Amino acid sequence: MAVQSGRYGAASAAVAAEGWSLARLTPPSRLHGANGLATGPDGRLYVAQVGGSQVSAIDVDSGAIETISAMGGAIVAPDDLVFDDAGNLYLTEITEGRVAMRTPSGDVRVIRGDIPVANPITWHQGRLIAGECRIGARIMELDLDGGEPRIILDNIPMANAFQVGPDGKLYFPVMGANEIWRVDLNGGAPEVVAGDLGVPDSVKFDSKGRIVTTQVASGQVLRLDLVSGTREVLADLGPGLDNVSFIGDRIFVSSIPGEITELLGDGKVRSVVPRALQWPLGLAMGADGALFVADGTFGYTLRAGEALTLAGMIFYPGCPGYMRGVAAGAQAGEWIISTGLGAVARYRPGQGESDFLATGLDQLMGVAVAPDGAVVVAEYGTGRLLSIEAGAVGELATGLDQPMGVALAPDGTVYVAEAGAGRVVRIAGGRSETILDGLDRPEGLAIHDGQLFVVDTRTKTLVATDLSGGARATIASALPVGAPAGVTPKFLGPIGDMAGPMINFADVTAGSDGTLYVSGDAEGSVLALRRR
Repeated sequence: MAVQSGRYGAASAAVAAEGWSLARLTPPSRLHGANGLATGPDGRLYVAQVGGSQVSAIDVDSGAIETISAMGGAIVAPDDLVFDDAGNLYLTEITEGRVAMRTPSGDVRVIRGDIPVANPITWHQGRLIAGECRIGARIMELDLDGGEPRIILDNIPMANAFQVGPDGKLYFPVMGANEIWRVDLNGGAPEVVAGDLGVPDSVKFDSKGRIVTTQVASGQVLRLDLVSGTREVLADLGPGLDNVSFIGDRIFVSSIPGEITELLGDGKVRSVVPRALQWPLGLAMGADGALFVADGTFGYTLRAGEALTLAGMIFYPGCPGYMRGVAAGAQAGEWIISTGLGAVARYRPGQGESDFLATGLDQLMGVAVAPDGAVVVAEYGTGRLLSIEAGAVGELATGLDQPMGVALAPDGTVYVAEAGAGRVVRIAGGRSETILDGLDRPEGLAIHDGQLFVVDTRTKTLVATDLSGGARATIASALPVGAPAGVTPKFLGPIGDMAGPMINFADVTAGSDGTLYVSGDAEGSVLALRRR
């Protein structure tokens, strides 16, 4: 079947080799994430997309989406955005710690480059105000000519998307306190406006001066009338909400997994852009037939013939953090997760629990579980292959070139994909042997029924060989994996202590029946390949 890529706008007609069939199990995303929202001078909704390294504009009536700043361009990690009166667009770049300005003609310059976890931004009567989403955050007024910022408030437990209210004070969500605060623009002590929320991450005002606020953990959109003291649930859209914007009196809400929703009143909603996966990254099949999909901030399970089910997210109790690699644990519903902050955890999302097996490691990727229960994980940052057993971390191999995918043969032999070297090596008895070379950027690995399967994200192929590295065959091509042709991705840096460097990882895993599942990270889908 043909698979079309919805993320980058160009067609990607994935095909399977003779003897195989190819199907998409989840729909592709039309937006690679959806974070900040702003209504532009042209009446369109502008969306900042951290994961996609791009900014898009949406005609909310026709649904047409235009890329305003593409991946690989000057804007790397846009999280929130606002227009000034002249039509200039100001953006915070959360992983880069900076604020940039884009003119209507498309020129980009950095306003300030020393704002860790730069996130909220707003414009008020000629003043540009930005803040940080971290413990000990600052809110500051920026000098458009690059001078020193003026601190309005500091030592805030995670500020997020904000706006100046009708009284001229700045209202902002404090995620770490589960409250909404306000402060005078000239500084002074903050006041608590509302508490006992669902982890608020945006505060915006409607035309009647009421607060509309999204709750990232509970998934509710609330309206707060500060005059009457009333609190109203406008919609319950599910966890992961991020921001709000208005077109006239119409309310639009973004959700991190690339979803845009219009609130119609009386609890009714209209999908402008449907929710989808952001990447996905690691994949693992459990013994009970549930496929776990690691999607960074979110983790999902997927069963045959069913839709994705949210298993956990970074703001849920017990979530180990930004989820990249995954392997099935010893019990049903238990998963071994490698995180973006360099931890390996045994995660039980149903119980909201994680046991950390190791922490403080460097840019972890694929993970596997050996027959004796030891956990094997690729440490991309140092080029090591590690074994974790009984709380001790040992080295199985060093000097690897960007190791990513890990797979174990039934006898415990370890295979590793070296993305930087374009090869797959076998590790046994402390020795390394090249099994497959001449690849471009191998990432995910899987072993089933004596065969080794490799995702090559630059050639967009899935390659198969036997475990000795004999004859190879390409069983799928033009896969929606890796960066678009001609684009050199700029890997996203860490987001404070919430997520480490967001390096893509296109994985592959096998079900007990031999079905292969592939991370379509370029379009936000999970693909399945089956022998005919």
